[in-house]
Amino acid sequence: MKPNIMLLMVDQMRYDCLSMLNHPVIETPNLDELAQKGVVFSNAYSATPTCVPARAAVLTGMSQESHGRVGYEDRIPWNYEHTLPGELAKAGYHTQCVGKMHVYPTRKLMGFHNITLHDGYMHYNRFKNEVKTTETFEYCDDYLNWFRDKKGYEYDITDLGLDCNSSTMARPWELEEKYHPTNWTVQQSIDFLRKRDPSKPFFLKTSFVRPHPPFDPPKFFFDQYLNSDIDDPYIGEWANTEDPTNDGLMPTAKKGNVPSSRLRRARAAYYALISHIDYEIGRLINAMQEYGVLDNTIILFTSDHGELLGDHNRFAKALPYEGSAHVPFILNDPGNLLGFKQGSTVDQVVELRDIMPTLLDIAGADIPKSVDGKSLIPILNDQPSTLREFLHGEHAYGIDSYHYVTNGKEKYIWFSQTGNEQYFNLEEDPYELKNEIDNLRYESRINVLRQFLIKQLTGREEGYTDGKQLIVGKQPKTCLNHIL
Repeated sequence: MKPNIMLLMVDQMRYDCLSMLNHPVIETPNLDELAQKGVVFSNAYSATPTCVPARAAVLTGMSQESHGRVGYEDRIPWNYEHTLPGELAKAGYHTQCVGKMHVYPTRKLMGFHNITLHDGYMHYNRFKNEVKTTETFEYCDDYLNWFRDKKGYEYDITDLGLDCNSSTMARPWELEEKYHPTNWTVQQSIDFLRKRDPSKPFFLKTSFVRPHPPFDPPKFFFDQYLNSDIDDPYIGEWANTEDPTNDGLMPTAKKGNVPSSRLRRARAAYYALISHIDYEIGRLINAMQEYGVLDNTIILFTSDHGELLGDHNRFAKALPYEGSAHVPFILNDPGNLLGFKQGSTVDQVVELRDIMPTLLDIAGADIPKSVDGKSLIPILNDQPSTLREFLHGEHAYGIDSYHYVTNGKEKYIWFSQTGNEQYFNLEEDPYELKNEIDNLRYESRINVLRQFLIKQLTGREEGYTDGKQLIVGKQPKTCLNHIL
């Protein structure tokens, strides 16, 4: 039988939040074990680092130019001919998603045989004066219905008073840990192992909403980090540290000077959420052993994007800096089915679009021509392969709309509305503390990356370039015309 495939996906986890990477604070023993029995891709990126476009890349294998979501916009229908679960279903897999999908319509299967859904707090189906009955949170969300069945209808996921997009506020989960959505996601995944069709290989996507806000870890994990020394954010010498309008005091601050005690609690809670997920992944791995499927399952762990967590006085995601765009990416093979060297590291730049062709390759399924990503399997088998010279990323983000180019060793950023440019030598400056855009030492490298970006943007409907130079001030779009 073909190997089972599990995609473990978290939401908003930084690439560096693994204890195996010598993080000064966090503990992730189960993820570390996945890495020891697998391969770590150390330069994995989210080309368009917010939930909607990142998840489109995962499900379709397309670049942002192809899937058309170059910013964040909800309620744009997801109409794609080929999807990862759909192609695996054609190849004979029993396919199931548990947890977050973040597609539209909310319960669209996208090729899965079934979804057991918890998307977190979705504004477009929470605002009761705006939505149709079939779009309301109560109608769509399986976790909330389960939660209220257990605790009572008066309970809601907003009861802690935390906003779903606040990266600066935190408090512990007030109920028993077993009611937390992280625990629910794993419990439902374990239940799938019981209910699955044993005559077929399975594809299970276990998709956690955390460590995306609200920052609400169970008390055990929160206390663990509150009582530890918490590291400080990385602040580049180029970063704006002034906050004349007190933006940092707002609950959903995206920038500004957050009070130090509040920021410390938020960082502690963020780490605690990751450790909580790590423990629950350990529970899921134990269940897989009990069901006898672990050694015949390939596991891929990643995140849709990161979290700036105060780096450069910025919070949340969307921006092109390492804390936001650089993601963890581990391919685990506990039964050594693929025969590659376990515990190794690959430093070629990879992107979320590479997940679909990699997993289809593992399943022996055909890779549709619509897929832009590349299978990572040839690299693991020591076959000569260069995935890409550079990765182009972007995001429509108001005045901060940008495009970036990286190979994991250097990064060029162009802000399309202001014309500002940045260049970072990531080998010497992995936390982007010094902008080298005016350093003559890097002039030729900057020009190479700038010319690559011009080539990538030539012909784009926004008019970002005439093919010779970048044009400042063109109106960015969140979605390209071909998907509207």
